Amino acid sequence: MDGDAKVGDAKAGVKKLFIKTYGCQMNVYDSERMAEAMGADGYVLTETADDADMVLLNTCHIREKASEKLYSDLGRLRPLKVANPALKIGVAGCVAQAEGAEILRRMPLVDLVVGPQSYHRLPAMARAADAGAKSVDTEFPAEDKFDHLPARMQGATRGPTAFLTVQEGCDKFCAFCVVPYTRGSEVSRPAARILTEARGLVEKGVREITLLGQNVNAYHGDGPADVGGGTWGLAQLVRALARIDGLERIRYTTSHPNDMEDDLIAAHGEEAKLMPYLHLPVQSGSDRILKAMARKHTAEQYLRLVERIRAARPDMLLSGDFIVGFPGETEADFQATMDLVAAVDYGMAYSFRYSARPGTPAAEKPPVPAAEADERLQRLQALLTQQQRAAQQGMVGREVQVLFEKPGREPGQMVGKSDYLHAVHVTGGDARRGAIAKVRITDSGPNSLGGAVTSAMW
Repeated sequence: MDGDAKVGDAKAGVKKLFIKTYGCQMNVYDSERMAEAMGADGYVLTETADDADMVLLNTCHIREKASEKLYSDLGRLRPLKVANPALKIGVAGCVAQAEGAEILRRMPLVDLVVGPQSYHRLPAMARAADAGAKSVDTEFPAEDKFDHLPARMQGATRGPTAFLTVQEGCDKFCAFCVVPYTRGSEVSRPAARILTEARGLVEKGVREITLLGQNVNAYHGDGPADVGGGTWGLAQLVRALARIDGLERIRYTTSHPNDMEDDLIAAHGEEAKLMPYLHLPVQSGSDRILKAMARKHTAEQYLRLVERIRAARPDMLLSGDFIVGFPGETEADFQATMDLVAAVDYGMAYSFRYSARPGTPAAEKPPVPAAEADERLQRLQALLTQQQRAAQQGMVGREVQVLFEKPGREPGQMVGKSDYLHAVHVTGGDARRGAIAKVRITDSGPNSLGGAVTSAMW
């Protein structure tokens, strides 16, 4: 952007905000809400840090070397700060929560650090930064941040899919996980506010909503007063969302096996809008390792749960998370994981070599040798890839519903998601963004499906 344009923007009171989002879907949602909060203070989003008045890095602490990635990105921002000292740089999210003032100490170019439970205070912190004051807010405030955020932007159109946070925090304290320390204890939003936000999203063109929570199926929010109040679980919330005209699809993530109640399992067989895809992490197939992880369930309990879910919805596609090389894991423990994977037959899954998170109980235990953990991970991933490809190949010849989201790489091609969350490419057929159509699957690639439209769009 040239200098005259930037001066003109400043005179008009327009400030540009660039947000880089790391990690999970909840961070995507949080970044949207932070953008809206800053929008009320005159900021508009820009697609590059080069012409921004403020850069915000919304961090995630789940993946390996999260802090190192943050500091590396901050280092790359230094030339922009040197060229434009007025540029404000902020760090948000879970690494901000974990590191706090240490970020300012290591990187003086940073102006503000804000945790995931305090980002409703971001506009005030940005104004303080404009006045020359640096600030850190990594408290767990008593007030609900959602009460202090501006309403979702009116009038703006959106893509056909959206995330909606319904629950935050975690009370499980798995031995490997930082979430209870960075996101706090479990808190569920009132159902009435979720329903209002969902209706607003649908009015803007959203047809599929994914409900988010660190333990989303532990949702226990206040029910709407006009229908008797009380406490709603996730199943009750899903059933209410399914009554919203124009909302065609509902998903939720991430679930914990211990919170998969009977009414939620039943909802999968009874609510057509609740998609036949469930992410249900187990982490290990060894009872000894599950106990060391503080998962509070056994492999057998997980397998029986899978049976109940598939009895309610026989075509359910399951995905999971696995940690390989957890401290103390033996070859026998790992083989138990392989046996569980073979028994469940996942449609897709995510697997990682264990990496210690500072401050977690497992971080104090001696690690499995890296070469041994890597070799096990390769074996697990080979099995999971085999299952994923078999599941995708099994879709060939079937007819599925696809919600089209964006143009593909080829001329006339559109890409969407099936009921089972598979990416599906279609060429021709008058496919358009936001439309749903029945598609007959004709071929399967490494990570996507191809098909042809067989019905009218709706």
